[in-house]
Amino acid sequence: MMEESKKIKWYALATMGFSTVWGFGNVLNGFIYFNGVQVILSWVIMFALYFVPYALMVGELGSAFKNEGGGVSSWLHQTTNAKLAYYAGWTYWACHITYIASKGSGGLKAVSWAIFREAETYDAIPTIYIQLATFVVLLLGCFIASRGINPLKKLLTLAGTTMFIMSLMYIVMMFAAPAINPSAEFVKMDLSLKGLTPTFNLTYFTSLSILVFAVGGCEKISPYVNKVENPSKGFPKGMIALAGMVVVCAILGTVAMGMMFDPADINASDEAFSAYAANGSYWAFQRLGEYYHIGDSLLIVYALCNAINQFAILVLSIDAPLRMLLDNAHTIQFIPKALQKRNKYGIHSNGILMVMVLAGAIILVQSFVPGAAAVLRQLTKLNSVCMPMRYMWVFVAYLALRKAINTIPAEYRFVKNQGVARFFGAWCFIVTAACCIMGMYDKDPFTFALNIITPVVLTLLGIILPQIAKREQARNNRR
Repeated sequence: MMEESKKIKWYALATMGFSTVWGFGNVLNGFIYFNGVQVILSWVIMFALYFVPYALMVGELGSAFKNEGGGVSSWLHQTTNAKLAYYAGWTYWACHITYIASKGSGGLKAVSWAIFREAETYDAIPTIYIQLATFVVLLLGCFIASRGINPLKKLLTLAGTTMFIMSLMYIVMMFAAPAINPSAEFVKMDLSLKGLTPTFNLTYFTSLSILVFAVGGCEKISPYVNKVENPSKGFPKGMIALAGMVVVCAILGTVAMGMMFDPADINASDEAFSAYAANGSYWAFQRLGEYYHIGDSLLIVYALCNAINQFAILVLSIDAPLRMLLDNAHTIQFIPKALQKRNKYGIHSNGILMVMVLAGAIILVQSFVPGAAAVLRQLTKLNSVCMPMRYMWVFVAYLALRKAINTIPAEYRFVKNQGVARFFGAWCFIVTAACCIMGMYDKDPFTFALNIITPVVLTLLGIILPQIAKREQARNNRR
């Protein structure tokens, strides 16, 4: 009875997953990239056909490998072989290179908003100076990570929780705003079926990676599967509740934003689009403060929390994925000795140097982009191309698990039917791959090239390293 009382209730699991998966930036990106409230239909389709089966497959993997702490890499090691486990670990690490490159820029933008409370000052600074400052932030982050100083976890949790609360508060306050301040200007939305139906054109399909990026990452809650009360029923119930909570927040958040911003203004020009992509979340909280006659107080709190969040994530993203890649006993055979080197603090110093070079290259290449707002827009798109690539390994692991269904037991199964299970595993893999590939396209040649070159270079590097390690081992065997 004592053990049973410690079990997680399905609704508690849903709440945990919600704070892990969802954020205010997802609402903003969906609204901007999918022509305002037209994104609502796309959110519903994405949740029903992608997120729910994805989450339930993660639950089955977590249940089958409840004692494995390495996540996707461990799942693949148990279901396939060490080489694929290495590639999964490498992909997880490599995806964070683009993510790390964006955190410095995002943090500096947040600091600028907290100080100046407007976009013009930051956006007027020549791009090369912004990128040099971002590079300095990267160097500082690498220095902190290389010293094993990681005091930012609690600060990140606090800032993340505060931002999560503010995201929910934005929806509630925005819906109440017309009653609080009826004289304020609100945008009229077309919520008819025609108004909600998106235009299925090239821009639409090449932006789908934004939605995939937004709903991914639920594998982080896989360790809790067997801690849920009655996992076979409790976990799917929790995941479906999570999907419901997220889709409701996505819809209500989109409608709230639709009361505030006119998509025609966003799409007026490339410059306007980039400005909204870089500053939209700050304008949202600034305008909300105006509706309630409380000045810029909400904006400042949001900007400060976001600055702390961005800089803390920068350090953690340098440190944690690198540890997962280089501390894995099953895949270390594919890593050259030079990358395994540790400094006196026990940190993989050459690994951090590699992060510095690769993320730094992305930052410095963007020095030639005209405008700081365009840089942030580019990084959002680049992350939406690269980050979902790691999700594909989840579906590879799931298909391998179902193939070994008679030898690997699991307390919870997504579906009993093998054909249905394999269909959803393959479906989610194909959707993720297709969205990543289509997301590479951009009408700006530089952005298009960056979206292709970055994942190609990172993939090739991941293929080359095991070859170097193999030659090292061959040399050692000849001695």
